[in-house]
Amino acid sequence: MNFTSRRRRFAQTAVAGIALTGLLAACGGSDSGDDTDSSGPVTLDFWGWANGQEAVVKAFNASHKDVQLKYTKITDQLTMQKQLSNAVKAENAPCLLQNTGEYVTSWVAQGALADISKYVEPSKSKFNSGSWATGQVQGKTYGVPTASAPAFTIYRTDIFKKYGLKAPATWDDFIAAGKVLKKHDIKITNYAGEDPSTLEVLAMQAGAHWYAIDGNAWKVDFQDEGSLKAAKVIQEIIDNDLNAKLSFADYAAVQRSFDNGDTATRQISTWQMSGMVQNFTKSFGDWALSPWPTFAGEAAKTPAGTNQSGNLTLVSEQCEHQEQAAEAALWMSTDTGAVKTMASPETGSGVMPALADSDSYVPEAISEKLLGKNYEPAQQIVKDSLGTVTTDWTFGPNWTAMFTELQSQWGKVVSKKQTVTDLLAHMQEWTVKDLKSRGINVKG
Repeated sequence: MNFTSRRRRFAQTAVAGIALTGLLAACGGSDSGDDTDSSGPVTLDFWGWANGQEAVVKAFNASHKDVQLKYTKITDQLTMQKQLSNAVKAENAPCLLQNTGEYVTSWVAQGALADISKYVEPSKSKFNSGSWATGQVQGKTYGVPTASAPAFTIYRTDIFKKYGLKAPATWDDFIAAGKVLKKHDIKITNYAGEDPSTLEVLAMQAGAHWYAIDGNAWKVDFQDEGSLKAAKVIQEIIDNDLNAKLSFADYAAVQRSFDNGDTATRQISTWQMSGMVQNFTKSFGDWALSPWPTFAGEAAKTPAGTNQSGNLTLVSEQCEHQEQAAEAALWMSTDTGAVKTMASPETGSGVMPALADSDSYVPEAISEKLLGKNYEPAQQIVKDSLGTVTTDWTFGPNWTAMFTELQSQWGKVVSKKQTVTDLLAHMQEWTVKDLKSRGINVKG
């Protein structure tokens, strides 16, 4: 498996790009220093949204006398961006926070994250190099990775068998199966109006490059061949009413739709299984995994680390105890008990660890209760998916703002008020304008 070296190249591309923006000049060293001379215990605020974190914090607090964690559970990843932005402006950001790889560049550019290189670099060898690199910008480390993000399809075997269907190998197969299921009032997938990650991950898989480096400038292209290829698949699913439109704001309703057989598949990573296990009552043993669908005639390819998985614990620049925060982040990602807690869908989030040997945790990260007799073959699907992660995706310096705008427009696509290509055209114009307003050299 060559997953590690691929992720390293992906991260280096992003790092090279941010160097051209000029945004990091004002993000120098922290005035707070290490703050290691305190004689009493310190309490560090920790914000996250992943299941299992409260148990990990409890275990950390029980095993540490001088440092304690105070955990605040945030609703979800998108809410985290808004609340963190407000906290940074108010100068009361938490010491530790969960976040995903695509936001690191943006937060570093805004001066929100602390350089913790000197505290964590000695532990670098404990992690796979690709995951480690997601926390780096310009050779400095701002976070400790917590997860890898294998991606695949989970589907209802009983429903597919009943209607003579096979697990979709391609997106064409996926759409064809969706049309069959529609005749029986079953949706093949769900598009939440507030979550545009479907467009992001399909574009990534199709070879799109929303951000790239061209000489000494950022190049923006939301209308390249890969983006349009992804748009075609999504538009056909929406035009043919193959998707449910359930909002994750009513999480229980989404889970009931899968459990009751009203929606038959999801493209997911391991962590999403935990919500299924914790909310299902009827369909245990009726699920199986298959590879992420390919575009016809193309080799297997799955999205890189996106919001499919919360994969970093970051330390904020405003933290007065950055060394202790960095050490706590390392403990949560390397302590055997903590890693197993988070890897299990029953006790945690079903996340694949970012450790150098992730394969050994696959049995922990997927649910035998959910998969039944399909549990053993599912392990190989997960392992194989780690070797097909995209290698050439770059997150731009205004990713947080861009994704917020994308989110605000995605609902119009789901409700058929605008097409996917219209959305891409809007994002092209909006992103170029936004980058220019920030004084960033941009082409597009």
